[in-house]
Amino acid sequence: MPTIEKAGSESQSRRRVPLGQLWRDSKAFRVIALLSMLAVISVIVIALFSPPLKYQLAEPPAFQITSEAYVDQLEALTTSHASRRNRVEHISNGENFYPAMLEAMRGAQHSIHLEAYIFDKGEVTDRMIDVLTERARAGVKVRLVLDAVGSMHTPRDYFDAFRQAGGRVELYHPLKWNTWIRTNNRTHRELVVIDGNTAFVGGAGVADHWYKPVEDSPRWRDSMFRIQGDAVRWIQGTFVENWLEASGELLSGDNYFVQQDGTGSATALVVNSSPSQGGSTHARILFQTLLASATKSIDITTPYFLPDESLRNELIRAVKERKARVRVLVPGDGIDHKLTRATSRQMYGDLLEAGVEVFEYSPSMIHAKILVVDDVWAIFGSTNFDNRSFGINDEINVAALDPHLAAALTSQFEQDLRQSHAITLENWRRRPLTERGLEWLGWLLERQQ
Repeated sequence: MPTIEKAGSESQSRRRVPLGQLWRDSKAFRVIALLSMLAVISVIVIALFSPPLKYQLAEPPAFQITSEAYVDQLEALTTSHASRRNRVEHISNGENFYPAMLEAMRGAQHSIHLEAYIFDKGEVTDRMIDVLTERARAGVKVRLVLDAVGSMHTPRDYFDAFRQAGGRVELYHPLKWNTWIRTNNRTHRELVVIDGNTAFVGGAGVADHWYKPVEDSPRWRDSMFRIQGDAVRWIQGTFVENWLEASGELLSGDNYFVQQDGTGSATALVVNSSPSQGGSTHARILFQTLLASATKSIDITTPYFLPDESLRNELIRAVKERKARVRVLVPGDGIDHKLTRATSRQMYGDLLEAGVEVFEYSPSMIHAKILVVDDVWAIFGSTNFDNRSFGINDEINVAALDPHLAAALTSQFEQDLRQSHAITLENWRRRPLTERGLEWLGWLLERQQ
């Protein structure tokens, strides 16, 4: 039986009192225990059933989405800064983006900053730690912020050589008794900033399943983006926010925030998202505004598609009122969370009836998070179409006004569609009873998926 230590009144020795006896004998203990249980239950109930915010534009956007006035409006709505002449390169799949990241890290002269939700030990992670350790030993300031939950399977001693070389690694929101109220808020950002002038942002953390087949599961399909130009300063600022929270150190100076005269074609807004007390985020404002502005097309690639009522209505309005083509690409049987897929499929009905096209990717888990609007705006980063990304987690997105980048992403989207199958309203209605049963459980947990 559990016991609790209690000091004696006449001796300094300590004796143990069974909790059952303490419960029977102490009214104060019973009251405190019941209040504690009620507090925990209340937090769980609020997390599961608190109503989502309603997002609906008071009036349709008044400007062409390629105009300076529209960019200015997005700046104000997301409290972001629009930088011009950025170079943005799409790099598809881990066998391509990990070597690009490692090559850039090897050339670092001053700093390497990495923030990740998942940083799991394995072949590609070993290679990255070796490079980071070598650069730290050479005097480069190497700092890592890793989510304490997402990277929990990587032991602390994995970083011993890295730390001995001068590298620093901090955990975001480690699980402690005095920080439990923040436990549900994770950093889901996946970013790297090198020497303040080159950044990588996208959907992938650092783990072998992005790099190669693992345990008979095919390599995940994902994308990262290399960014050069003044937008990198704002990505650096995003890293600094959570480095401060994790380490207590505020980074500043010209070595970290490098002003660049870019030569690229992209106007870019870096939208970093940290949930407010009321649950609103800049990411959600960005997505809702762009979806409401589409007049021609919307292409969504997302691993977890759990749009709330406001988002579903916006997609339906795009099809019915503005005659836009709306296509959504999500994982098929290869998804890593079966319950999330069942919850997602429950929501297809109204969308399919309205004319939204839904496709499920067949070869493997697709984990890219990309939105292309009207063939001119490309939004990429760490945000999924779900409540965790829009209202709970810390995220980063880059919104780029760049028809050339949008065309490249549309080409990738079309390539992925050729390896997918369309979901029709008829076969959705005939989904099996076992899946419908999972949908009810998914509905219960929807706010936390």
